[in-house]
Amino acid sequence: MTFRLGLRSLSRLEGVHPHLRTVVMDAITITSVDFAVLEGLRTKERQQVLLKQGATKTLNSRHLTGHAVDLGAYIDGQVAWDWPLYHKIAEAMKTAAAYQKIPIEWGGDWKSFPDGPHFQLPWETYP
Repeated sequence: MTFRLGLRSLSRLEGVHPHLRTVVMDAITITSVDFAVLEGLRTKERQQVLLKQGATKTLNSRHLTGHAVDLGAYIDGQVAWDWPLYHKIAEAMKTAAAYQKIPIEWGGDWKSFPDGPHFQLPWETYP
């Protein structure tokens, strides 16, 4: 089955770096798990709220510059948080990124604060 992004997801890609947008748009066509864009470009105020809630560990997020997105597995009309789903989304994102020759990092690979929904362009390549 081929999935596509809905209007809400597409609107949440506004302000996201074009390379990352391209990877997300390709990944949705090859993923085995439907997903939605939960968040792209983020304000400093939103970042501060997330820090206070413990949902992030930094005020220097790639979301603040449009270099990150959070994707949510979309199952039966709602977001699901089961980790195995995020491994499948990551597989699609990494495959799409490799095809486009665009480096990405998956928050699920982080050891100190694993973040399954998070994908970003690396600081080294996209300062």
